[in-house]
Amino acid sequence: MSETTPAKDGPAVTQATLVKKAAPKSDYKPADVSPQRRVQRSFAVRLWSIRHSRLLEWFYGRFADMFLLLHPLWKGIGYGRVEGPIKFVEKRVKGFMFDCRMCGQCILSSTGMSCPMNCPKQLRNGPCGGVRANGNCEVEPDMPCVWVKAWEGSQNMVHSDRILTVQKPVDQSLRETSAWLRVTAQAAAAREAAAAAKNGAANTGTSA
Repeated sequence: MSETTPAKDGPAVTQATLVKKAAPKSDYKPADVSPQRRVQRSFAVRLWSIRHSRLLEWFYGRFADMFLLLHPLWKGIGYGRVEGPIKFVEKRVKGFMFDCRMCGQCILSSTGMSCPMNCPKQLRNGPCGGVRANGNCEVEPDMPCVWVKAWEGSQNMVHSDRILTVQKPVDQSLRETSAWLRVTAQAAAAREAAAAAKNGAANTGTSA
């Protein structure tokens, strides 16, 4: 608690007030000097992304389609060769937007654009039992619980039920790798397998 000094006429004055009054006066006025304001500012972009999860869901869908169209290019150059530059861009874009930790197993589309790796306990399937009454984290009291925000963000999305999908444990061997390229390669492989199965069924029907 702040020390107080009795005033001659009126209520007690806090020590903080006396220090502020004694400080040199100038035209400079610091912005956001309150600790709470600093905390809010540090999470501002992350929380913006969660509030606009529906827009980002749409954008990410188009972005994934574009990356899949470029699969022949990535394959021609070599996924290993493009990993470096793609990861460089991905790390900065997702780091700015979501405080991405580059786990290489991005599930933002299933968690309302709230990255679960921001959870101090790195929980991938919902919040722990220590969420505070104000919705903040048990470990970091000033930080909104990642999973409380994940639920809020997911409810704005078209595929809101994806948050109910049980996620696998984090594969530490994929850290610092590009999730964009991994998802693209997997989607391309699935598409090629489906096309091969369709052609095989067509050939079987023709021969019969």
